[in-house]
Amino acid sequence: MADLPAREALATEICGIPLDGPVLNGSGTFDVLAARQVFGDVLIDEFPFDCYVSKTITMNPRPGNPPYRLWETPSGMINSIGLPGPGLDGFVNRDLRLLASLEVPLIVSVMADCIEDFVVLVERVAAEDAVDGIELNVSCPNVHSGLIVGEQPAETEALLKALRPLTAKPLIVKLTPNVANPHEVAMGAEAGGADAVSMINTVKAAAIDPQTSRPWLGAGAGGLSGPAVRPIALAQVRAVSAAIEIPIIGMGGITDAESALEFILAGARVIAVGTENFRDPKAGTAVTEGLPAALARRGFGSLAEAQAVTLA
Repeated sequence: MADLPAREALATEICGIPLDGPVLNGSGTFDVLAARQVFGDVLIDEFPFDCYVSKTITMNPRPGNPPYRLWETPSGMINSIGLPGPGLDGFVNRDLRLLASLEVPLIVSVMADCIEDFVVLVERVAAEDAVDGIELNVSCPNVHSGLIVGEQPAETEALLKALRPLTAKPLIVKLTPNVANPHEVAMGAEAGGADAVSMINTVKAAAIDPQTSRPWLGAGAGGLSGPAVRPIALAQVRAVSAAIEIPIIGMGGITDAESALEFILAGARVIAVGTENFRDPKAGTAVTEGLPAALARRGFGSLAEAQAVTLA
């Protein structure tokens, strides 16, 4: 067995962005602004991630979905939060100031329902020096075609071809698992000029109120995340990794270093912690602290050695 890897052996990069380690947060699962209000500066001074991904930003302010928004399952959570946020102007003029003070790289997630709005979002966000990369949340229907961009390879490719000339900063496409062949969508993203993909997003799900026998969630349905989706996520990461050359940010039910390493071995370059942040705001730190031992148990002397493995 290799010697126990030092913390320095976790250093890596994604799309040319240097990282001290491979642990990111899933967009929307760790609100820095809210965390600061509740916990003070402790979670800022001892930040649990090597790179921060913002909540998804939309053109206009959104209140989010009506309550109820969360439902706990035996091994996960269904959320129907609905992307509440301040809109583009509110984010750039207010929220970005705090995010710019974080001592880790910043990736901003954006979403729109037409290419024209995506263009505005990407141009405005990319112009900010504090932003290192942009995640494209492609789960909304295109208002012109009626098709969900992230479910159609051709739509995804067309979106990337429209956005790629706007910035040299990395463009990362967030893939949905709710398609038969996610690798085809990933191939469309790569063909359009994406620098990476992130996966998986939540799996469509619903819950019934045992008292009223009606849907519990205010929007009727939501997305399942947590350990319940991990096997699905691992299978899809493997399939996408075999189909594309650009790197993958892997996520879906990561709770500790061992499950994080499973994603690396399945083909992800780095990983993101999502639902576990709701249970433990320092879950990212726990994953990082456990990685050296997890790597050593599998005979790896560094993260790079595990990233180089290709599973048959």
